[in-house]
Amino acid sequence: MRMNNYQAEAIMRELSTIKEKSEFYRKKFADIDLSKIRTQEDFETLPFTDKGDLREAYPLGLAAVPEKDIVRIHSSSGTTGTPVVIPYTKKDVEDWATMFERCYKMAGVTNLDRVQITPGYGLWTAGIGFQAGAEKLGAMTVPMGPGNTEKQLKMMQDMKTTVLCATSSYALLLAENINSRGLKDKICLKKGIIGSERWGDKMRQRIADELGVELYDIYGLTEVYGPGIGISCSYKNGIHLWDDYLYFEIIDPKTLKPVPDGTVGELVITTLCKEGAPLIRYRTHDLTRIMTGTCPCGSRYPRIDIITGRTDDMVKVKGVNMFPAQFDEVLSAVPDASSEYQVMIDHLEGKDILTLFFETPAPKERWQDIESQVAEKFREVVGPTINPKAVKVGDLPRSEKKTSRIFDNRY
Repeated sequence: MRMNNYQAEAIMRELSTIKEKSEFYRKKFADIDLSKIRTQEDFETLPFTDKGDLREAYPLGLAAVPEKDIVRIHSSSGTTGTPVVIPYTKKDVEDWATMFERCYKMAGVTNLDRVQITPGYGLWTAGIGFQAGAEKLGAMTVPMGPGNTEKQLKMMQDMKTTVLCATSSYALLLAENINSRGLKDKICLKKGIIGSERWGDKMRQRIADELGVELYDIYGLTEVYGPGIGISCSYKNGIHLWDDYLYFEIIDPKTLKPVPDGTVGELVITTLCKEGAPLIRYRTHDLTRIMTGTCPCGSRYPRIDIITGRTDDMVKVKGVNMFPAQFDEVLSAVPDASSEYQVMIDHLEGKDILTLFFETPAPKERWQDIESQVAEKFREVVGPTINPKAVKVGDLPRSEKKTSRIFDNRY
């Protein structure tokens, strides 16, 4: 993806002062003469920034402004290791709300809508990001936060919510509850804006059908503002990214070299106007590709494909690398397999055993045949022999946040 003139000017302007503003980059670029970085090719020689770098800067080592200018901090949602703390200035908060407002508009949300927000608030960026964008748009917000499904459904009916903001896991849980309680005719939902975790086509279709809504994938990460830096349009033809705020690269995660547009690789992001904690060549570890051509919606903003997984989501079983997207692909190809699954990997009697639990609405007398179909499709798509286990719809755990699906018990 070529750097446009606006992006090039913004990046060179940032590089001209970054060592003065930021102790973090003063150390990182200590041996680099940034005045010699003048082209995209020069820029691609700069070292990457990774989450490990950000953790080492805890608590406020990433700040590129005086502390008096920091109006808010957020922290990544991970539960292990030193947290990553991202400082925001007043302008950063406003810019983020502007991007999020664009997301709502791209999804066809207007100031007449009523937006129910179920992602978490607090240090996590999700809830407050959804709210700020909706308020900037002028829509009525219902800031529920996660959990308390009973109250969620009551407010959804009483407030006549038209837009649901949620993780895919919680959207599915709500959809199942709405259907089991016979509430579908009592809700007014039209759209669902879903983010925070990857989800397969089968799960996407199931949520859309059960809720009777049009779904949009929203993208973002705490290190780079939060959710709202891109969203899919009604053509479901990738995720449009706001390239006047951010510059995107796709690299080969092994060689760390750029890949041609259309090739799957790891997404790398550089912020163009972030004040509190600018990021230069930040490795997201999200796997996607640049989508070429013009989107039928007519938007000028470039697109990436739906996130297929993360480089650190990979597990190796029987010498084969596996990603969550492959399990989705297998189950999508078996008509009687539902979207929900759980993978258990164990090491027994000297060999790896992968058990794939999956839900099915089919009667129990058909389970053995469906298990055989799943095993055969898995060999075709991924390779190794697995132990497929069918269970009833609803038997696997549901989550109000992100759902853990792969459990590696070998270590």
